[in-house]
Amino acid sequence: MTCLHLSSLNIRPPTTTQSVYKDDCTQCFDTPDQPWGLDVCLSCFNGGCDSPDRNHSRAHYLLSDHPIVLNIKRKLKPRKERAESPTKIVKLSISAENEDDKYETTTTIKCLACNGQELNKSLPELSAVVEGVLSALSSSKKSEVKAWEQEILPCEHTLCLEQDQLTNKEERDLSHCSQCDLTENLWICLQCGNLGCGRQQFGGVGGNGHGLAHFESTKHPVSVKLGSITPEGTADVYCYLCNEERQDPELAKHLEHWGILIAERIKVEKSLVELQLEQNLKWEFSMTTENGEELEPLFGSGFTGIKNLGNSCYLASVVQCLFSLQPFIDRYYRHGELPLTLEPATNLETQLRKLADGLLSGRYSQPEAYNSDEAPYQKGIAPSMFKALIGKNHEEFSTMRQQDAFEFLIYIIQEISRASVQSKQTDPTKIFNFVSEQRLQCLGCHKVNYKSDVQSNISVAVPIERLLKDNPEDKDTFRSIPLKECLDNFTADEKIEYFCQACGSKSGAIKRTAFKTFPDVLVVNARRFEIVNWVPSKIDVPVEVPDHVFSLDEYLSKGLQPGEELLPEETSTSSVNIFTPNEGILSVLEGMGFPTERCKKALYNTGNSDPDSAMNWLFAHMEDPDIDEPLVFEVVSGTDFTADEGSIAMLVDMGFTDAQAKKALKETGSDVERSVEWLFSHPDDNGTEESVSDTNAATSVIEEGNASLPAKFALQSTLCHKGTSVNAGHYVAFVKKQIGAGGDENADWVLFNDEKVVKGGDAGEMKKFAYVYFFERV
Repeated sequence: MTCLHLSSLNIRPPTTTQSVYKDDCTQCFDTPDQPWGLDVCLSCFNGGCDSPDRNHSRAHYLLSDHPIVLNIKRKLKPRKERAESPTKIVKLSISAENEDDKYETTTTIKCLACNGQELNKSLPELSAVVEGVLSALSSSKKSEVKAWEQEILPCEHTLCLEQDQLTNKEERDLSHCSQCDLTENLWICLQCGNLGCGRQQFGGVGGNGHGLAHFESTKHPVSVKLGSITPEGTADVYCYLCNEERQDPELAKHLEHWGILIAERIKVEKSLVELQLEQNLKWEFSMTTENGEELEPLFGSGFTGIKNLGNSCYLASVVQCLFSLQPFIDRYYRHGELPLTLEPATNLETQLRKLADGLLSGRYSQPEAYNSDEAPYQKGIAPSMFKALIGKNHEEFSTMRQQDAFEFLIYIIQEISRASVQSKQTDPTKIFNFVSEQRLQCLGCHKVNYKSDVQSNISVAVPIERLLKDNPEDKDTFRSIPLKECLDNFTADEKIEYFCQACGSKSGAIKRTAFKTFPDVLVVNARRFEIVNWVPSKIDVPVEVPDHVFSLDEYLSKGLQPGEELLPEETSTSSVNIFTPNEGILSVLEGMGFPTERCKKALYNTGNSDPDSAMNWLFAHMEDPDIDEPLVFEVVSGTDFTADEGSIAMLVDMGFTDAQAKKALKETGSDVERSVEWLFSHPDDNGTEESVSDTNAATSVIEEGNASLPAKFALQSTLCHKGTSVNAGHYVAFVKKQIGAGGDENADWVLFNDEKVVKGGDAGEMKKFAYVYFFERV
């Protein structure tokens, strides 16, 4: 049957560049597996559920006037029993499994404008479109394919590689390392042909590091792992100068120079990516009690797991912690509201609401046993759209590599805050904001300066003190550090280099940081790092965190005291440092052993928001003659400053006033990116010249946080990590939640381990070794 609406539309199959949302609804996590199926709009390929209680498909039609949809329903076919064991996975790839082998799929075309009237799929104008939708790679499938790949790019050292001339025409011995007898984990230097063993790797792969020693003595940068070479022309290529895995576009030619023909090679060893993924999967948090019994799975509202999309446990753990906080629940759990836009998959507000519904409604938290012998866990939701959107245009979070959960937390807080300003909606991230006050006292004239900054977290160094071993071969153990000791150190006096413009003294100054206000939720990053051969390694030092409510009253700043004399304000025409580094990232870099001034320069030159970029900048500029000079620059005085109209317009479009935009550009030397950061850290500055600046903020009033006492806090959730590096291993979240009825007395720790959600878990251990703590004010 046909209809008038079909003839009035120009319906065409999707192109290869168009996203087809056929795996789940763009407004909720309903899939084609639900009894009502999923409607795919044949005009724009939006996916909408056809559920009786939600019907996001019809809501999309009312907003878009796109009436023709393809309804897709799937049912799992009964699993065939096989006598033989499944084929062992020996290659890092995703098999092209035919969905027809797994599912029984039914499709119908209907017109929503005609009350769901079914149309004939064989009509010429429809058959090609239906075939195109069904054969297209869905948006989430594109992400899943990338989930097991690492985006490796060439570098200048692989692109500009110059190889030494052959001096010996005889066949080369490639059977063992040139410096030892190791026969595996062998790396050939592409510049001179030296064969050296690699470093020891996860999984018992041996190595004496002779390949690295060769680089250190020759500075030949590029090597290839022999056992990873495939006939298809792929291999592990490592650049020691970049300290990264790289791509060599001329790999076959460079290997042939040393008598190695790619077509004749067979891959016999795991690649670096395979080893990393295997290591990540090996890190398991205990899912059993001390008696060996399976932990109790939890289901229902607030107990929904998140499927691992491929190295995405960092995102899942952060999201679970955020959506356990009431302001995030109140802000984004909007069941029943109409769609906000024609393109919900690319709208952050919509995707945050979808995420809240998925986690909090209980709709997707249903028991499902993976095998008959296993506890009945759940599938969990798969937030592919959210992950793609939140990481869009970010160098790291747009990839499928493992990331640092604390860096992602900082990033998502910034993104949500910006989106809230633009949409003029309540900003739930305000609960993290507080004002820190830095007191500086010149050791020459003893005059003081007070400076206030808005922060959303603190990063504290955990002292690393090894205990004596009974046997030198025993594993290192460490003194348990009270959380209070970390906070005491964070707020302690610190002597710094300082030139006083008031008295001319070069004796230095004493700097101390304290809380001017307290947040509703205090985020604490516990840094446990040591630098070993210039590589930061995570150390498992236990931290003693109180089980009970505790006070932070003693860390409240006292402000300007009677008898204290303020240092004069620096004039705006002099060379002064107006750049405020991100305190959290600065602390991370300092914890890795880098001097403070170098860290500030790195953050200034890399956008003040990405620790990895800052660290790479540090390594690249270590030989700069002025690397340890203070970061200073000329600031244009107030009456002489003229802001660029284009830059002002960009900031105004983000929701700021013209006056705020001009002041931010003035304060940051016309740097638009840093202007945005300045505006978010000075939310109460209206941009007028009379506004209180924080050059000397002894008397400023900033409306972030709360200075009232007592300031009592209790642990609400944690991000936990297992692994020697934050860029590998596995993240989970522990959240204190009420389980069942009965009020606070029924509150218990809940472990969110990807899609598995269980009661209890290593609650005691997680407090000792957590990476990020969320303390809620009570």
